[in-house]
Amino acid sequence: MSSISAVLRQGESRSSVSSTAAEIKKCGKAKQWSAVLKLLRDAPQSNFLCSIAIGACGQCKQWQQALSLLSGMRESKMEQDTISHSAGASACEKGGQWQRALLLLSESREAGLEPTVISYNICISACRSGGLWQQALSFLGELREAKLEPTAISYNAGISACQSSGQWQRALRLLRNLREVKLEADVISYSAGVSACGSGEHWQQALSLFSELREVKLQPTTTCYNIGISACERSGQWHTSLSLLRELREVKLQPTIVSYGAAINACEKCEQWQQALSSRVARRVD
Repeated sequence: MSSISAVLRQGESRSSVSSTAAEIKKCGKAKQWSAVLKLLRDAPQSNFLCSIAIGACGQCKQWQQALSLLSGMRESKMEQDTISHSAGASACEKGGQWQRALLLLSESREAGLEPTVISYNICISACRSGGLWQQALSFLGELREAKLEPTAISYNAGISACQSSGQWQRALRLLRNLREVKLEADVISYSAGVSACGSGEHWQQALSLFSELREVKLQPTTTCYNIGISACERSGQWHTSLSLLRELREVKLQPTIVSYGAAINACEKCEQWQQALSSRVARRVD
C-alpha cells in the first residue's frame, strides 16, 4: 500500500511541476517577471523549473534576474546543465548584454557542458549584437564541425551579423549556403540580405533579393518593404521607391513613417518635388 502511495505522490509532483512550468511560460510571454519569480518561489525545488524561469525572465528582458536565478542554482548545489546556461545566455543577449552572454556560454563549456545548436545560435546572435561578424562565422563553422545541424535560425543570425557589419557579400553567401543545405529561407533571411545589400549601396542586388522573396511565395512584411524603399533612397532610385510604396499599400500592409520618409527623401534627392509632395499628401491621408 505504501508503494502505491509513493507512486501516486510522484505522479502528483510531476503534474504540479508540469502545470507550474506552463504558468511560468505564460507569465514570461505576458512580460510578468515578478509573477514568474513568485511561482518559482512557491514551487518545489526543480532544475527544470529554474531553467524555465530563467528563460521567462529573458522574455521579460530581465537579464539580471535570470543571472540571479542561475547563481542561486549554484549556491543551492542544484545540478546545472546546458539548458539552464543557454537560457541565462539568451536572457543576456536579449537584454543587450552580449558580452555576458558569450562569457556565460564560455564558462559552460569550461564546466564540461556540451554545447547544443541552441547554444551556438545564441553565440551567433550575441556576436551580431556586438558587431563581431568574424566570430559569428567562426561559431557557425564550429557548429558544423561538431556534427550538429545548423538551422535556419543559425544562418539568419549569421546573415544579420554580416549585415550589421556591412559585410553584404558574406551575407549573400550565407543566404546561398542556407538554400544549398536544403533549409528554407524565410522572410527574416531575405530581409537581412536585402538590408545588407541596401546598406552597401548595392540596390540592384537588394531588389533582386526582394523579387526572389516574392517568387518563392513568401509575403514581405512592412519592415521588409521599408528596407527595400530605404535601399532605393540611398541609391537615388526614386521611381522604384514609389513603386514599392504603392505595392506595399496594394497588398494591404500599413505603410509607416519610415516607408513614406524614405520614399519622400528618394524623390527630393532627385528633385522630384511633385512626387515628393504627392507622397506627403498620401501619408496625411493614411
